[in-house]
Amino acid sequence: MNFVTPNKEEINPFLQLLLLLFYAVVGGVVFGLLAIVIVLMMYGLGIVSHLDLVLSGDAKYIDGLKVIQILSSIGTFILPPMVLAWTERQKVNQFYNFKRPKFTMIVIVLAIMIVSMPFMEWTVIWNQKMVLPDFLKRIEEWMKEKEAIAAKMTMQLITVRSNFDFIVNLIMIAVIPAIGEELTFRGGVQRSLNRAFGNPHLAIWLCAIIFSAIHVQFYGFIPRMLLGAGFGYLYYYSGSIWYAMLAHFINNAYAVCAAFYMQKHNMPLDKADEPIGFAWYGYLISAIITIALFKFFKDSATRERKLG
Repeated sequence: MNFVTPNKEEINPFLQLLLLLFYAVVGGVVFGLLAIVIVLMMYGLGIVSHLDLVLSGDAKYIDGLKVIQILSSIGTFILPPMVLAWTERQKVNQFYNFKRPKFTMIVIVLAIMIVSMPFMEWTVIWNQKMVLPDFLKRIEEWMKEKEAIAAKMTMQLITVRSNFDFIVNLIMIAVIPAIGEELTFRGGVQRSLNRAFGNPHLAIWLCAIIFSAIHVQFYGFIPRMLLGAGFGYLYYYSGSIWYAMLAHFINNAYAVCAAFYMQKHNMPLDKADEPIGFAWYGYLISAIITIALFKFFKDSATRERKLG
């Protein structure tokens, strides 16, 4: 398989992971502080006593939350993997293999993301039915409380008042995560894990678990893990990170566009997460075709490599 071949002179893969984590923490802190300074400039020093309202997604301070979200994402996910490449004295595009994407494979990725939607809906429904044993009830209540807070914040973030808001949301929710999270998780974590264990499948699934866990949204853990694994296999089969970024962008952009459409047509946003509700065989067909498309993508990537 055309998984990214590491340079033999690279540092130990576990040290790479520690460096990536260190860069992410430093970047998150520095850019988080920068974001708070900008928020203070936006709302004045009086906002200090209301920072909890900004961070919780209060509608009055939503622009401040967006500033924090964008800058924190850049500092935590985009810059750290770039610094890691520079630490290894390599160019970012070579270190993470930014091979020029092929049109036919772009179409396959688009098809995968569309066809997999019913199956992913089923995983969401199944995951949300999760019930913990009685002795873990407090943990379950805490998880539900965190989910409610995250849902409220997300609802505020995707609320738009203008076309400009829509563009900002697209950049904040789709573009930046697609670039940053794929560089960090597939380009950084998955790549280093593959070097450490010499097993790309283990690397892909471990990275997918970490990717899902880092979002701290327990009732979406399984579908997000499967998404992460899917992005990982796109990277593994093609050897180019562009396809994983594209798939990630499509997934997130769909949610942003759906929310924008609903608001334009005066539809309640709280209906956005309601399942469409396919027949059982619809979910099964979706899963089968999705697997077939991944196989087609793998075969297409193999042909592209042979053609040079």
